Amino acid sequence: MTETILVVEDELAIQTLLKRELGFENYQVYVASTGTEALALYEQLQGTLDLILLDWMIPEIDGLGVLRRIRRTDSLLPVIFLTAHDFSGDKVAGLNSGADDYITKPFDMEELLARIRVIFRHQAQLHQTTPSYQVSGLVLDTKAHQAAYNGQQIQLTQREYSLLLTFMQHVGQPLTRDEILDDVWGTDFVGQMNIVDVYVRQLRQKLHDIQESTIVIETIRGIGYVLKEVSADEN
Repeated sequence: MTETILVVEDELAIQTLLKRELGFENYQVYVASTGTEALALYEQLQGTLDLILLDWMIPEIDGLGVLRRIRRTDSLLPVIFLTAHDFSGDKVAGLNSGADDYITKPFDMEELLARIRVIFRHQAQLHQTTPSYQVSGLVLDTKAHQAAYNGQQIQLTQREYSLLLTFMQHVGQPLTRDEILDDVWGTDFVGQMNIVDVYVRQLRQKLHDIQESTIVIETIRGIGYVLKEVSADEN
């Protein structure tokens, strides 16, 4: 099956390069130069898109604004930010808004292609898992790609969902950052390891925000993290 990618980039040279190189990899590619065009194409292609490559600094509506609008209705569509911003605050803002990954310009095309392959490979693996996982009131439905606590749905991005799946497959078992990185981002991930900490914080906050939740992600110093059930008094 041919995956479909929407490239949102206003620099013509980069847009042309991405369209050509992704085409060589047999991806079906659509392009947009502004935030308005991106949202219009997203609406037109909704349900058939597999990935968005989204530049931060685009006209009319910036990439962050585009992402936030998409995440109002679609929490699972993978999005990789293409950004000239190399500040950790900007990267965190993008990840907090629902981006699955980011790559800083100027980027190496082989690195970008590797990250795309990781996302698509991991999506395929998600469809081959056990139908559902449950820890106390927390249920992860792998067919619907949804999580809920006592029937209350939890809004997760694709990456947060993958991270929660990994934790629920290893309930009570401490996982190192390397193990999490390999399982959620892939063994050939070439980004920074602290991306694990960013996503764990986001997922931990979403679990904490659930009323009467007894599921927590604890930090184990010198090792990594563990998902476990605690008493209501402990949480």
